[in-house]
Amino acid sequence: MRPARLNPLFTSVRTLKGVGPRIEGLLDKLLAPKAQVPKSGTERGTENGTKSSGASGAGGHARLIDLLWHFPVGLVDRTRMPSIAESPLGQIVTLTVRVAEHRPGGGRRGRRAPYRVLVEDDKSALELVYFKADQRYLERLLPVGETRVISGRLEAYDGRLQMPHPDHVAFVDSEGVPEIEPVYPLTAGLSNTTLRKAIHGAIDVMPTLPEWIDAAFLKKNGWDTFTNSLNQLHSPETEDDLLPSNPARQRLAYDELLANQLALAILRATMKRRAGRSISAPGRLRRKILDALPFELTGAQARSLAEIDEDMADALHMLRLLQGDVGSGKTIVALLAMATAAEAGHQAALMAPTELLARQHLETIERFAAPAQLRVRLLTGRERGKDRLAILEDLKAGNIDILIGTHALFQEAIAFRDLGLAVIDEQHRFGVHQRLALQAKGANAGAELLVMTATPIPRTLLLTSHGDLDVSRLDEKPPGRQPVLTRTVSLERLDEVVEGIDRAVRGGAQVYWVCPLVSDSEMLDLAAAEERFAHLQKHFGDKVGLVHGKLAGKEKDAVMARFAAGDLSVLVSTTVIEVGVDVPNASIMIIEHAERFGLAQLHQLRGRVGRGAAQSSCVLLYKQPLGEIARERLNVMRSTEDGFVIAEEDLRLRGGGEVLGTRQSGLPAFRVAQLPEHQDLLAAARDEARLCLSRMPRLEGDQGERLRLLLYLFERDDAVKLMRAG
Repeated sequence: MRPARLNPLFTSVRTLKGVGPRIEGLLDKLLAPKAQVPKSGTERGTENGTKSSGASGAGGHARLIDLLWHFPVGLVDRTRMPSIAESPLGQIVTLTVRVAEHRPGGGRRGRRAPYRVLVEDDKSALELVYFKADQRYLERLLPVGETRVISGRLEAYDGRLQMPHPDHVAFVDSEGVPEIEPVYPLTAGLSNTTLRKAIHGAIDVMPTLPEWIDAAFLKKNGWDTFTNSLNQLHSPETEDDLLPSNPARQRLAYDELLANQLALAILRATMKRRAGRSISAPGRLRRKILDALPFELTGAQARSLAEIDEDMADALHMLRLLQGDVGSGKTIVALLAMATAAEAGHQAALMAPTELLARQHLETIERFAAPAQLRVRLLTGRERGKDRLAILEDLKAGNIDILIGTHALFQEAIAFRDLGLAVIDEQHRFGVHQRLALQAKGANAGAELLVMTATPIPRTLLLTSHGDLDVSRLDEKPPGRQPVLTRTVSLERLDEVVEGIDRAVRGGAQVYWVCPLVSDSEMLDLAAAEERFAHLQKHFGDKVGLVHGKLAGKEKDAVMARFAAGDLSVLVSTTVIEVGVDVPNASIMIIEHAERFGLAQLHQLRGRVGRGAAQSSCVLLYKQPLGEIARERLNVMRSTEDGFVIAEEDLRLRGGGEVLGTRQSGLPAFRVAQLPEHQDLLAAARDEARLCLSRMPRLEGDQGERLRLLLYLFERDDAVKLMRAG
């Protein structure tokens, strides 16, 4: 249960004075997080060591805590007080004026003119304009003949000066007009003044909290208390107070990162405490696979495999992330680990986020596993009826060594005879709870866990999103792989690009043409792809295929099979081919409107070529004029193929929230902390979390109670529950 003292912060904003149904609706729209709909049945949870309860804990309504985490992004300086005549148009000004006349708006044909109040100083005059005004209220607020201080944006309309809906109207010598006012992100219909009042109402109910940060660390950084820091962030005095380097922002960022790292450390400690199993084998099956391979393992593959072997043989649970760049050979490493599990008498499962990727794995693993006579089967949503029942029976009887599938693998009806190793591919597409659900299918102690990603993750973000896992990196490409030649070309030269492709196709090349990422709308992406498909059909006729996310699985597979077989020369696609498509003969990648893609996504797409013996190339088509960041992204793509370098650059250019692409869900959504700006704080938080759990494994005692409070405050509730259950 959440500590009672925090409960007021998790009540609806409706409990605040002055927040009625209309304002509540606007605050819900602004602050209540958008519900994330699972894709392909996967849970779009955060990979932060817990299933995030999100800010929709009050049934999708904004709560006081959401107001507290909504910080200003700018300042309005109201200290300048010129005369009306000296005031600049289009800017916010503060004026001392006399009220001269009220001019109620007349109405004709149902249309009501605005209510105007004429105000003046010694030299000039202007009109205050109110729409849908309450005349009696305005007569009390602005009595004729009285002097008032007004503040708002000065405009000109039809040759007259006016100030529509002043932000402030106050008595002279009162404190009614703030000299420096913070400006917040808003939604239509909600004023900055109304939002500020609500935020200060939330601050007023902030309970007294004990200090969970070590006194020496507080002093070293010059940080104030949690509550004072929160107050300071909502009362900035200069532009510097809005920066990530501001001490108050740093204090709260550290608190949030500490909660994140504690949650991950608790998850890791809980999993490690549970008795695992020791899985090892002489390596007979592995040797058969290795002897038949047409290539030698890279040093990175051999090193990663040794780390996995050591973890599997240990009596504690394996929790390992295999992070490999595109084409670095993760699948063969996973297969060799699964062969060890099979030789030791256990079963293995490999879960992929999409059916396309699952079938790709099946094809690769069946081919490489054949010399060891491993029994490999596929289970996705497409297998139904008698076929599905037969697979389930074979699985339960132990007649399947390796089961490959999608999210269907962790459903309750799926029962293994003895699942020893669970492998999860593109693991940022899955939530922690799905990971645990598959792992729990292992008998008694549960299965060993190996998770993989082809998306290189910067070291900073590894700590926040995968900090509960040990990490192995495949940072070498298999020998013989040629670098992909990458060029940037303006869309104005589209016809030249098509002519170049025509020549390449006549020479036997195959081409991917990825269409622009229009927005977060699959329908708009599809429209762009269909338009390009029609255009290219005029040049290449029936040698052009089209795949997109709206195609049924069988249709998509049929088009891909034709492309893989060489029946199609050009494959037009949305970003559905980003992961899991392997056609070694495809040697040209065209990415249209490359400036709209993130670096990680561009790198993933480029990785679809360069997988065969032929020299491959990637053309990044961009539209002029290029923005500064877009130009930097394209330059990075031209200068390196190292996915880990690209990942670090992506973090630098875009920050932590977007690094895995627009539709990824693997990173925790921080409300205060910003990465990479706060990465030094992240390292300190990681060390502190580990130290705390080493001293207080169950967060016992006074300090443990304070840290639990921190976890609840930042909604890492599941970490506390996990600790109690573990």
